[in-house]
Amino acid sequence: MSEKKLTVEELLEKAKKPAKLAMAYHPFYEGKVQVMPKCAVRTFYDFAIWYTPGVAAPCRAIKEDVEKSFHYTNRWNYVAVVSDGTRVLGLGNIGPEAAMPVMEGKALLFKYLGGVDAFPICLKTKDPDEIVKALEWLEPTFGGINLEDIEKPKCFYILEKAREKLQIPVWHDDQQGTATVILAGLINAFKIVGKNPKQSLITLFGAGAANMRTAYVLIRWGIPPGNIIMVDSKGILHPNRPDIEKIKEENPWKHELAIKTNAEGRTGDAPEAFKGADAVVAASKPGPGTIKKEWIQTMADNAIVFACANPIPEIWPWEAKEAGARIVATGRSDFENQINNSLGFPGIFRGVLDVRAKTITDEMCIAAAEELARFAEERGINERDIVPRMDEWEVYPREAVACALKSIEDGVARIKLSRQELWERALSIIKNARESTKALMEKGLIKEPPPEEEVLKSAGP
Repeated sequence: MSEKKLTVEELLEKAKKPAKLAMAYHPFYEGKVQVMPKCAVRTFYDFAIWYTPGVAAPCRAIKEDVEKSFHYTNRWNYVAVVSDGTRVLGLGNIGPEAAMPVMEGKALLFKYLGGVDAFPICLKTKDPDEIVKALEWLEPTFGGINLEDIEKPKCFYILEKAREKLQIPVWHDDQQGTATVILAGLINAFKIVGKNPKQSLITLFGAGAANMRTAYVLIRWGIPPGNIIMVDSKGILHPNRPDIEKIKEENPWKHELAIKTNAEGRTGDAPEAFKGADAVVAASKPGPGTIKKEWIQTMADNAIVFACANPIPEIWPWEAKEAGARIVATGRSDFENQINNSLGFPGIFRGVLDVRAKTITDEMCIAAAEELARFAEERGINERDIVPRMDEWEVYPREAVACALKSIEDGVARIKLSRQELWERALSIIKNARESTKALMEKGLIKEPPPEEEVLKSAGP
């Protein structure tokens, strides 16, 4: 069935299905991740090696050189998924306990797609400096930090300060992950429509964490800042907006973009930002109807529209196409061209962990985006298929290698491996994670969940 044949009511009902299943499956499994041994336990004598008295030897070695903690322990593959629960999905400030299912889900994706051992850590504080301090306290245990679902502008401050203070990669997926996959999609979309992105006008509809980092990454990639127009809930950002001083005080990152972007000095509300735009990237509030068809009709020929809000995009894809858009992407898996963060963070972290990098830079995000775009182009792209899909798992080791090599090039890697060594390592670790899950399911150690039909019937309308 094509997406056009589904009614709005059917689409809304389809969007409710995962939530209904989640309410049955989460308590069935009592969570989504667990800790499993990775070392051999042949007899109980082995515990004398893994624990006391044998364990004292690696402890002494690490005391003499803390870098050896990456060699003698699993620290090299540990990532903390950290949130304060202040901006969870589309739910807002729901608190750290309520954020746990999301952080567990993130940990599951880390393991299955990237072979990364990730731990959900939800903090009972909203204070940005306390969060940064908590990250400092956690640093000896982890090889990387993934910040998640933290409200703006606090999230910018935490990322910036943590990257200054920690000697392990700190990443905010709502910013860097989204920007990475958006850039990958734009690279291929512009190829298909035959335009030079660095000579095109790009409108970023929504000025939250995702689009603000997207702006920075696009600029770092080579888009002239003046070719970007940013729109928030009050209209187009420009230096002469009446609230510009308030923006400067409350959100200096947004103020910087208000000064740097929009070279033509365009003013007004959202519709004005669409006029003549070659591409619009929306990361705003869910629709439908947040973006109007008549706005898209004013865009340039062969227009590109990314409507990334979840669970409902800012405009239905077929409406955008009816209005003249040639390429449309959303955040949903049931529409073509899904722009999904899960294409980014598992492979990126696999790469930076494999070289024990000290940070993740925007240049590494760009390297990942270019590899995502290259992978898709090599297997064939078209208007309905511009980025890899999550089930194309071979993209993740390729992305890992690209990020690891960039880490080495930028001088932030603790160890240096060849391209082939990195490829074989990433491939082995990711395969192990996927095949381990498969083996546990085949053995019945991970049980089959209740049938979907049974759950949906009991859930009711």
